[in-house]
Amino acid sequence: MWIENLKINNFRNYKNQEINLNKNINIFYGENAQGKTNIIESIFLSSIGKSFRASKDSELIKFGESLAKIEINFQKSDRNGNIKIEIGNKKNIFINEIKIKKLSDLLGNIHTVIFTPDDIDILKGGPQNRRKFLDIMISQLRPNYMHVYQLYKKTLEERNNYLKKIKVENAKEDLLEIWDEQLIKYAKIIADYRNEFMEKIKNKIKNIHNSITENREEIKIEYKTDCLNKNKYQEFLKERRKLDIIKGYTTKGIHRDDFEVYLNDILVNVYGSQGQHRTAVLSLKISELQVINDEIGENPILLLDDFMSELDEKRRKNFLENIKDTQVIITCTDKLFLNQKDNKIFQVSNGIIFEK
Repeated sequence: MWIENLKINNFRNYKNQEINLNKNINIFYGENAQGKTNIIESIFLSSIGKSFRASKDSELIKFGESLAKIEINFQKSDRNGNIKIEIGNKKNIFINEIKIKKLSDLLGNIHTVIFTPDDIDILKGGPQNRRKFLDIMISQLRPNYMHVYQLYKKTLEERNNYLKKIKVENAKEDLLEIWDEQLIKYAKIIADYRNEFMEKIKNKIKNIHNSITENREEIKIEYKTDCLNKNKYQEFLKERRKLDIIKGYTTKGIHRDDFEVYLNDILVNVYGSQGQHRTAVLSLKISELQVINDEIGENPILLLDDFMSELDEKRRKNFLENIKDTQVIITCTDKLFLNQKDNKIFQVSNGIIFEK
């Protein structure tokens, strides 16, 4: 899989820009705040339908303009494709000139794995970061996942509202059974998806991390959830009902899921160094790439925002050995030279891109 061509119009700080990409490695360099990350953001948006850094679509439109456009031509092993996204008062998405009705119809056309400076917080930060990592990966491969997840979130919101109603208005507790039944149903489906993909990552990450660290560290991952067993989750909800009423929200469920990463049996998010965090996340991302390859039969597109320049020569070499036959989009502040690698280099300056 690879992107042949990217066109952006009134997107972030770009007026009109067309980029023909290399099938292998593409390096965008320039000073900060020139628009490098915006390139990666436009590709990620075309893959997932959402930005990885903007909370509102309106933030993506160039200041003073009313409509932003992204167009991507891509190739997969079995077909070519075209994706267009228009962002104005609302967002319209077209696949091969046909407007889609649901965001889930976009998922699975362009597969991406993204690595940004903030991704070190996948392990250093709270559980919500680790759940987001899983959600992005799984939604690309199982479009039904996000549909069920949205149903879970809606049910969770309704249950929480009723918990507050019980507390404030003395509503009947028995009616919670209605929400519990639906919550358990959706939670089990989501937990099964997450457990499936955590197992796939476990099967990959050990050898990857050994390669990157030259066998100095052994990595282990453990998925934490209360929802794999329907009966046990139902018991949890009943046991914690009084507590949930007092707090006014549901204290157990897949919205509390987490996974823990250990290096040489030490919990990395508590005791790991900055370097260990970065290497562990790198291993996690390469595992994601390989899992996607197993699922679709080709590598996804790898998006590396301000990352490669932070690796020493040895780790960079080990990393590149793990991403063969992959289209890579790299941003960095200084021109990056990768020996014996087919690549294109672009300079980015104030929303204008120059091929070098």
